[in-house]
Amino acid sequence: MKTVTLGRTQITVCRNGFGALPIQRVTMEESAKILRKAYAGGIRFFDTARAYSDSEEKIGNALSDVRGDIIIATKTGAKTPEGFWKDLETSLSLLKTDHVDIYQFHNPSFCPKPGDGSGLYECMLEAKAQGKIRFIGITNHRLAVAQEAIDSGLYDTLQFPFSYLASDKDIALVKACAEKNIGFICMKALSGGLITRSDAAYAYLAQFENALPIWGIQRERELDEFLSYGEQDMPLTEELQALIAHDRKELAGDFCRGCGYCMPCPQGIEINTCARMSLLLRRSPAAGWLSERGQAMMKKIEDCIHCRQCAAKCPYGLDTPALLAKNYEDYKTFLA
Repeated sequence: MKTVTLGRTQITVCRNGFGALPIQRVTMEESAKILRKAYAGGIRFFDTARAYSDSEEKIGNALSDVRGDIIIATKTGAKTPEGFWKDLETSLSLLKTDHVDIYQFHNPSFCPKPGDGSGLYECMLEAKAQGKIRFIGITNHRLAVAQEAIDSGLYDTLQFPFSYLASDKDIALVKACAEKNIGFICMKALSGGLITRSDAAYAYLAQFENALPIWGIQRERELDEFLSYGEQDMPLTEELQALIAHDRKELAGDFCRGCGYCMPCPQGIEINTCARMSLLLRRSPAAGWLSERGQAMMKKIEDCIHCRQCAAKCPYGLDTPALLAKNYEDYKTFLA
């Protein structure tokens, strides 16, 4: 089975990481079945977060008896030292462990550093001294913050969106992590569901020896796909290259990645779905999106008051209100 080493941490795991955000959506019993199957299939890296409702609890429930064999990465979105310690202790309790292997700042708007006045990085150092965390990581959707984290030398790992829709700047970020011996954890490898061929996604990422993709999994059939890729060489064939070229052309420019950091909307608009509806209609079965519920969801766009809170929070700098309006007009053509 192909493996990847996360930089100076020397953590070496198979090239399939388990992204545990989606298991929020399934029962405790079903999540245990999926997590145990992932472990039996050789997956050893499990990524979760304090913000993912009961995800940590489900990992603790399913995998506490094999804790010594797995790597657990979780995250805190705390903005104060008090919040940091509360999050860490809660995570340790729910995960049924005495330490977290990689503890990550969860998409902060700045790069925490010693002496910056927030006290957050100092908390990381103290938690490490206490043996409650092994390595310090950061996740982000902002290229500038990610680059600052790399340049600072303060972080053992960086988690950043990366897929075959990546820009040259994104690719340079992955290479910079390799050069500086920083572990690179790849989120959004399917670009929020816009990439529909997981074999192409896997083969593309396999070119980057230092990148560990964490696949968001909530169904056994999804898990089976990724487990099968780990058992074989996945060359980037001419057919897959052609598919990737087609997708890059279709998805070029400004498009919503579905990260959800624009939410919640004061008018109740489901922005992270509505703002990419045109693509969803063309890249997945349209019937579900054109249902009565789907129509009601899209009609909420009419309630937009153009407060631009969503645009201000978008890590990709999108003009979200304009994107919503464009998608709504396109959506209505499917109903005609």
